[in-house]
Amino acid sequence: MKNRTPKIIHMISGLTTGGAEKALYNLLKGGLEASHRNHVISLGGIGEIGSDILQLGIPVTALNIRGTLPSISSLIKLRQVVRKVKPDIIQGWMYHGNLAATLARTMARYRPMLAWNIHYSLYDLSYEKPMTRNVIRANHYFSSTPDALLYVSQRSRKLHETFGFSSQKALVIHNGFDVQQFSFTPKSHQRIRTALGIPDNACVIGHVARLHPMKDHSMFLRAAVTIALRYPDTHYLLCGKDVTLHNESLRQIIPTEVLSRFHLLGERSDVADLMSAMDIFCLSSAWGEAFPIVLGEAMSNMVPCVATDVGDSALIIDDTGMIVSPGDEDAFILGIERLITMPLKKRQAMGFNARARIEACFSLGAIVEQYTALYEKLLKEKSVE
Repeated sequence: MKNRTPKIIHMISGLTTGGAEKALYNLLKGGLEASHRNHVISLGGIGEIGSDILQLGIPVTALNIRGTLPSISSLIKLRQVVRKVKPDIIQGWMYHGNLAATLARTMARYRPMLAWNIHYSLYDLSYEKPMTRNVIRANHYFSSTPDALLYVSQRSRKLHETFGFSSQKALVIHNGFDVQQFSFTPKSHQRIRTALGIPDNACVIGHVARLHPMKDHSMFLRAAVTIALRYPDTHYLLCGKDVTLHNESLRQIIPTEVLSRFHLLGERSDVADLMSAMDIFCLSSAWGEAFPIVLGEAMSNMVPCVATDVGDSALIIDDTGMIVSPGDEDAFILGIERLITMPLKKRQAMGFNARARIEACFSLGAIVEQYTALYEKLLKEKSVE
């Protein structure tokens, strides 16, 4: 170990835009590459995040697995990469990635250390698709196998251990936020508003999430419509995969008289700029969140948040925003109204405090240091085996 830089293979379900994918990218960009040589393996394709990782100069291998089971060719490819890289540590990301990492370790000539990373809060198996349930059960069965079992939130750890996951080598390392990238800029604020035809004096309420039942877009939109009818100077800015007015399930919630104030942009790569155009950010998830990255990104942009009490949302926000119960539409409306009707200077101060909290508690540099310390600990354990 003293004569070479330790090698890590990161195995992840896919590299499309998502919370765990962003967390991996941030970790690599934030300095992990300085102390360890990294190689990323995606069970799916390269995706947008994979392209970003390649631009960091870090190798990415896509197994392009389609369907529920890997093909013989994908398993051969995985074995070839593992044998070529000769990793000291294999790090799994998310349920599928954890199982794949466990399999990959059996393919190595020399036994690497194994770490898992769980980015989900397991509220109820009945919420999941049948195949996902089976993958979660397999994670449960093998949960004593990894040398470190990471969770990104305290609530996620508690819920999984209640389900029966091993607690022996579990620990929590939160997500970190790049406060340089997600930082309010007047130029982006003006550019986005001009492009969307949003007046300078409008109060813009934002929402960033892929379309999925756990994100509860329908509850958010119903609440937003109620607010829109009460406050004609509000606009609503949403982005995320499949979040467009072409989606009839969303379009039918918004009445014609307020439709022009709803901007549903679909998947975007300029989320940091979009957040600079927002005055209030909303997270409406009903379940599943562990440590929502979008909250930290919005707070880094000095945008106060209204969020449902899922995962560690309350821990992230603390007293810099509003926390309401999941699915409680009336409480969600009230939370938004409190921020809308708050004196502008007070709301801006809340946004300033939100950014200060992220800088103090969840900076990317501090999180990279925690991962580095963990990996060094695992390498020491490996050296004495």
